[in-house]
Amino acid sequence: MKESDSVQLQEKEAWKRAVGEAAAALIEPGMVIGLGSGSTAEWMIRALGRRLQQEGLRIVGAVPTSERTEAVARAVGIPLTDLDHYPELDLDIDGTDEIDPHLHLIKGGGGALLREKVVASASRRFVVIADVTKQVPLLGLHVPLPIETVPFALTPVRRRLEALGAEARLRQRDGQPFYTDNGNLILDCYFPDGISDPGELENRLRRIVGVVETGLFLHMTTEALIAGPAGITHLARRSEADSSSTTGPAVP
Repeated sequence: MKESDSVQLQEKEAWKRAVGEAAAALIEPGMVIGLGSGSTAEWMIRALGRRLQQEGLRIVGAVPTSERTEAVARAVGIPLTDLDHYPELDLDIDGTDEIDPHLHLIKGGGGALLREKVVASASRRFVVIADVTKQVPLLGLHVPLPIETVPFALTPVRRRLEALGAEARLRQRDGQPFYTDNGNLILDCYFPDGISDPGELENRLRRIVGVVETGLFLHMTTEALIAGPAGITHLARRSEADSSSTTGPAVP
């Protein structure tokens, strides 16, 4: 690895840590929260663990979005619960693979898209945390769109996805098919020209029998915290015509 690449990775990791800690500061006593998955979310989880230990913060409980998140949360002393006991959450904090100017997302790079979307939809407030490299003018140009699929329907679903113009690749790990925490497979869909109309694509995808969930998170993000060279920027969802407003550095 070149020295310049190493510096860039260290800088990006510092941004992730900064935005994770800023997000952890949003959590208030007595809340029931959702804990996202991924490297940026893990910084938030560890920061929350420190708040519980050092500040005496007390929350009702947290719902993890993956087995990995559950393990990290347990390790830092975060009390866990589930959606059966608390079907409505005060706050969900999660990372993203891409975020566009409308605060629409592509998520699922880690394979937790179904549980992430369930928890986000059960939350009154959904805060997305990311670094500036995740901001894009158009979804799908740089990362594939994950489609969680029941194994039985893999081939028919793949053919339907290809008919929509996607190059659908079965996600693998160590040379073997990757299975989600729910026992499903993921088809990573590449769109050479990006996704020009995410809403229309989502509607078409949902009509494919065998598709469990998509990595498109539309009209769900309440606000986003984006870390970069200038610090942390707070973006709040507004209308499609006036999609977001920058309100300056995030203040807990």
